[in-house]
Amino acid sequence: MKKVYRNLAVIILAAGEGTRMKSDVPKVLHPICARPMLEYVMDLVRDLRIKKVIAVLGHKHAEVRKFLRPGIKVAIQRKLLGTADAVKAALPLLKNFKGTVLILYADNPLLKKHSIEKLLEYHLKEKPDATVLYAQVLRPAGYGRILRDKFSSVQAIIEEKDADDFQKNIKEINTGIMCFDKDKLAKVISRIRPNNRKKEYYLTDAIAIIHKDGGFVDSVKLANIEEALGINSSKDLVRANRIMRNRINAEWIKRGVNIISPENTFIDYGVEIASGVTIYPFTVIERDVKIGKRCSIGPFAHLRTGTILEDEVVVGNFLEIVRSKISHRCLLKHFGYIGDSRIGQEVNIGAGAVTANFDGQKKHATVIKDKAFIGSDTVLVAPVKIGKAARTGAGSVVLKNNNVAERQTVAGVPAKRIKD
Repeated sequence: MKKVYRNLAVIILAAGEGTRMKSDVPKVLHPICARPMLEYVMDLVRDLRIKKVIAVLGHKHAEVRKFLRPGIKVAIQRKLLGTADAVKAALPLLKNFKGTVLILYADNPLLKKHSIEKLLEYHLKEKPDATVLYAQVLRPAGYGRILRDKFSSVQAIIEEKDADDFQKNIKEINTGIMCFDKDKLAKVISRIRPNNRKKEYYLTDAIAIIHKDGGFVDSVKLANIEEALGINSSKDLVRANRIMRNRINAEWIKRGVNIISPENTFIDYGVEIASGVTIYPFTVIERDVKIGKRCSIGPFAHLRTGTILEDEVVVGNFLEIVRSKISHRCLLKHFGYIGDSRIGQEVNIGAGAVTANFDGQKKHATVIKDKAFIGSDTVLVAPVKIGKAARTGAGSVVLKNNNVAERQTVAGVPAKRIKD
């Protein structure tokens, strides 16, 4: 039975501009494996079965809001004055709430469910005023450091840019993920002052205030530091994509997909692959691709969005397919391009074949019926239909609307019927 957390609210901080990304796209909408990083955090909240969720939006908030799921309430941070100010903007939506507040960040897409469960279960059992999720790293550059008192309780968190040389040598770092008693959080949030170099209101300063007031701040260790990666630059985005792709590939291998070289295979989020499929190196499979049983893909194949492969299809070297359905037991073993096509069963597509789907203004469909044979270097100028068991000779150019009848053979430029 799935655990349901009661008296628990989540605040997702998603207001940041992300100036180091050097992009017009709001930071939290930058894609990781073809999916905005914000969506991974919303998945985490959904999987934890937390019902009371608030997203704090700021930079280009109207654009970000389109990606929020139903049921998530929105608070707007009018000026980007730091994490404490963002949480303060959300608290009016929790006016009558009693319980625990979990703080998550929309630019932390790699967190796993079991890590947050560990944090929540410890906090709910021990009932400190706040619990910090921390990690221990050998080279902690870029992270806030955990400061502890003589009893090993957390007494403060200091951001690296405000830390002295001694504090920078501390190996325990703050992930940013915290749990608070809501009433305690509401009392201390207004006492936070921008006593730092950026003149921002840091949520981490709430920890020092609670400790000075005699409150208790505890901590839970994050086992895998890569989960704590926050996306603040294009370099971070590249690293996050690599980590997420490794996770995706590992999951498909677990489900019975034979990925010959996982480190050289690129599969987006939102792909469907049946068991028994073999994927060779340097294959790219984009979002919303569906692959049936016992298919063989690659090497150097590119399956773009909207591609459907039914069972036992062979897609070989240097082939690009987009917005096309390839039916059972088709062979497309060598280089070529298939776009906006509907291909029947047991069709053979020869090396170098191209569906010329774009006329400069619109894209058009190509239909190839069952058991047709498309000769090497054939160009099919869409819109065009190739009939059942029809054949095209090598190097043929079938012009648009010059449909090939069932069992007919055509060849030449332009392609013409060859008499029996």
